[in-house]
Amino acid sequence: MTKKLTLGKTERLKSRKLIDQLFSEGKKFGIAPFRVFYLYTASEKPSLQCGVGVSSKNFKKSVDRNTVKRKMREAYRLQKNGLADCIKEKNYSFHLFVIYTSKELPVYAEVHDSMKKVLDKLCNMINKGE
Repeated sequence: MTKKLTLGKTERLKSRKLIDQLFSEGKKFGIAPFRVFYLYTASEKPSLQCGVGVSSKNFKKSVDRNTVKRKMREAYRLQKNGLADCIKEKNYSFHLFVIYTSKELPVYAEVHDSMKKVLDKLCNMINKGE
């Protein structure tokens, strides 16, 4: 059976309270051109939620910001299953927020490769228990 490559409402990080907690208490790291914030806790019902953001300081036009966010969500959607499997094994509730930090509009292939590195690093951290 193939896994669904969707990004539904329950998989998006929308709660202001959770986002604030993520930025204040969560851990972070950077893999160019992303800054990644994450927070995970043990849970009976494993879940994975992700949010993306782009600075309006770097991209004045909302069209450009939305284009970058769309590319980031698409790259995440296609590659999240590896991370989802790691989370299910460990029974974690995992929250993730990815911020695009570069000042240039990205090509999709670049975003896809960087998102792969981010998700691989997160999966390795979970397996090591960091």
